[in-house]
Amino acid sequence: MAIRLVAMDLDDTLLRDDWTISPRVVNAIQKAQAQGVKMTIATGRMPISTRPYAEQLGLDVPVITYHGAMIQQALSGDILYRRVIPSAVAAEIVQDVLSLGAHAQVYLRNRVIVQELNKWSQKYEQIASVHIEEADLFSLLSQEPEGIEKILLMAEESELDQLAPSLRQRYGDKVHITKSKPTFLEMTDCSVNKGVALAALAQLFGIHQEDVMAIGDSFNDLEMIKYAGIGVAMGNARTEIKDLANIVTSTNEEDGVAEAIERFVLNKI
Repeated sequence: MAIRLVAMDLDDTLLRDDWTISPRVVNAIQKAQAQGVKMTIATGRMPISTRPYAEQLGLDVPVITYHGAMIQQALSGDILYRRVIPSAVAAEIVQDVLSLGAHAQVYLRNRVIVQELNKWSQKYEQIASVHIEEADLFSLLSQEPEGIEKILLMAEESELDQLAPSLRQRYGDKVHITKSKPTFLEMTDCSVNKGVALAALAQLFGIHQEDVMAIGDSFNDLEMIKYAGIGVAMGNARTEIKDLANIVTSTNEEDGVAEAIERFVLNKI
């Protein structure tokens, strides 16, 4: 086995808690690239929020955004793949969750739109460094013929855990529902997840499944960790993710991504 493709989640994986990448991690990624290994990002974030990190790392490869609903060339922004939640389905879901008092954000290409700005949207702007628009979501969806990339619900974890089963029962055949953070419940088209997207990238590059490594920390990383020849869970990962990974590395604050790359790609430890 020789790792030829590495996919890394962003938040709580590649990024430290202050949303920066440590020098050791940057160095490991650049050394792996110099050896011809394909290094990419696989995130639930939108492309505009992902690109600064791709630029910092010099990743001129396709990156997986919106959990795989969009694959873009990292630096040019050329869209290689896009899969949306149909507008009618999205409107039905948004109406349901807003009636329950949950905060919903709709993602359309590089736009984030909410019905009403509040503490949750302010928190997200801080995390993702993006501008959030306030608009009538139902008017927006009625004017969007194709659909949207993602719906994000934000609430306390206990509230999301109560809401998720009913959403899965009602919409589970139409959307893929996952958690990226304890307070983030995310929905994409039912065909979309990071594992599917990573498999497509491996095929594009002509790389065998066993020569792929995936690194993540949360439920939205589960499919790609299970797909990869080496699935790596961060030291700060959810217990459920650690249990299903091949390897558990150090935390995002302790250069866990660098540790995995050094061990399995650069063969330093």
